[in-house]
Amino acid sequence: MRTENVLIRTVLTILLLATSVFVASVYAAPKIYQATSPDGKTRIELTVNEQKNLTYRVLFNKAPVLDWSVLGLQLKSISLGPNTSILKQTQRTNNEQFAWPLGENDHVQNKYNEIVLECRSGAFLYKLVARVFDGTVAFRYVLPKQKGYTNGLITAELTTFNLTDTYTIYQYNEETVFTPVTLDALTKTCDFPATLTNGKLFLSIGEASNDAYTKTVLTKGAVANSLGVAFHKDSVNTAADFQTPWRTISVATSAIGLHQFSDLPLRLTPPVKEMANWIKPGKLIRSSLTTQAGLDCIDFAVKHNFQYIMFDAGWYGAEFRGSSDPTKPIPAIDMPKVIQHGKDNNIGVILYVNRVGLRAKLDTILPLYKKWGVAGLKFGFVDGLSQEGISWLAGAIKKVYDHGFILDIHDNYKPTGLSHSYPNLLTQEGIRGNENNPDAFHNTVLPFTRFLAGAADYTFCYPNSNRFFTDNLYKTKLQVSKGQQLALSVVYFSPLQAIFWYGNPHDYNDDQETEFFKLVPTVWNESRYLTGEIGKQISVARRKGETWYVGSAAGLSDWNGSLQLDFLEKGKSYTATIYEDDPAGGINKRTVVVKQGDSFPISIKAKEGQAIMITPQS
Repeated sequence: MRTENVLIRTVLTILLLATSVFVASVYAAPKIYQATSPDGKTRIELTVNEQKNLTYRVLFNKAPVLDWSVLGLQLKSISLGPNTSILKQTQRTNNEQFAWPLGENDHVQNKYNEIVLECRSGAFLYKLVARVFDGTVAFRYVLPKQKGYTNGLITAELTTFNLTDTYTIYQYNEETVFTPVTLDALTKTCDFPATLTNGKLFLSIGEASNDAYTKTVLTKGAVANSLGVAFHKDSVNTAADFQTPWRTISVATSAIGLHQFSDLPLRLTPPVKEMANWIKPGKLIRSSLTTQAGLDCIDFAVKHNFQYIMFDAGWYGAEFRGSSDPTKPIPAIDMPKVIQHGKDNNIGVILYVNRVGLRAKLDTILPLYKKWGVAGLKFGFVDGLSQEGISWLAGAIKKVYDHGFILDIHDNYKPTGLSHSYPNLLTQEGIRGNENNPDAFHNTVLPFTRFLAGAADYTFCYPNSNRFFTDNLYKTKLQVSKGQQLALSVVYFSPLQAIFWYGNPHDYNDDQETEFFKLVPTVWNESRYLTGEIGKQISVARRKGETWYVGSAAGLSDWNGSLQLDFLEKGKSYTATIYEDDPAGGINKRTVVVKQGDSFPISIKAKEGQAIMITPQS
């Protein structure tokens, strides 16, 4: 009897253990795939959850910033992401530095760890590629060539961003103002890059390398504190080996810490094979539409150390009419005479062409403008909203590059890093610029939002006469001071800066008021965000050679504080030349001696600014 009891207990134990192993195998936690940043502080985790959806989360300093969020694409015939199995993972490390003479810093560090998941949804194969930089996670979808698939249609993107806390987003679209709103109260869409904060962390959700997709926007998500992705206008036609743009999530512990990600779109876009020596950054003044105005602007450009003038809309007739011909200047402009005068004085002429003219005659005007001696083009009213428009633009950028012109793209187009492939694309709009009279709140939000995507053509409308304010082109008085505009020429990055947008060269006869524009460069060896809060104030220092330039701007309230001059070289004395607003609405100029470690006092009234040039003493 005793032997039987022992045998029964043994059999029961074995059955219990077997059942435990079976249950554990059935309910085992999903396998997590992960990649971590080079500094070990940022991590992406990916898994197929119990509902068979491909999901991810992002951790920063060991704490989740994004909770488990769905990934995927909706094709016309199948959903990629749901019903996913992971077939294989591969990982690699990238550690490089590349020269970038057209940037905020002359070299860019590109260090990341990458994970690639080869996945299957049903019978369809796809890949999820993720790169983890210090402070940033970036991912994209790849549709590889496979049997039975040559082209398809993406009808929706299923990407979500489930935040772990209540965040405020700075909502905007294209060229609108910014509206801070909590995610639960978000009713409109928001463009990339979108900036969010919970008061402790600052996030930027962005996009990179969009040359064949459609415009996408962020929408309020299906659960609390979440965002989804929506197509702005159309679906996306695909071919085999199709890649979506990168989606990026960057995290900083301060608002100014977001600046370290402003070159991220460049890092995620293929590089140019070799930097062309004909690509020259610079400043421009816009000319009225007469021969004499063009000649006068060239003389003004020489005197004020500008590199270009521009003939804007109307130089070949009404820009939206198909009958207007961008191969023929209006009779009021002797284009050969103006271009030759520019060549004689080393000043380039940039010509504006509207989308109507571009679509009809791009392949005609490029060789023609080369023959004329034109230096660059400005595209106007392009379509940066649809897949067809964005794809056309990418091809047009390449054609302009191949013909040897610099390029500025205006209206709704925003950068996604294509300047790394085609460095002739010096700048673009996609911003509410100075010609729309934005206020000081808007101006002090921009450095933490739109400028995280790349250069922007803000078109400074700097006044210098009473007549300026009554000009028919100008409907309302500027909402910020002259000193703030001087400061923003440092704060706002653009290798091609448009200055005096509504100005007549003969109006600017006070050299002290315009001197800083003459001295300030447009590309830099080194840049540092010194201090700032979104919508309140901003101070940026940038170095060219041995000279530092500092721009500081106040929002809608007075700013009293100090700047630490730790960026100066130890053991040297410097002369700081300060340009600031005077009580009469002009510019006051003064100098002080400074050195490394000094605390430089800041006392800037609301809506005003201060620009400083710091040069080493001999």
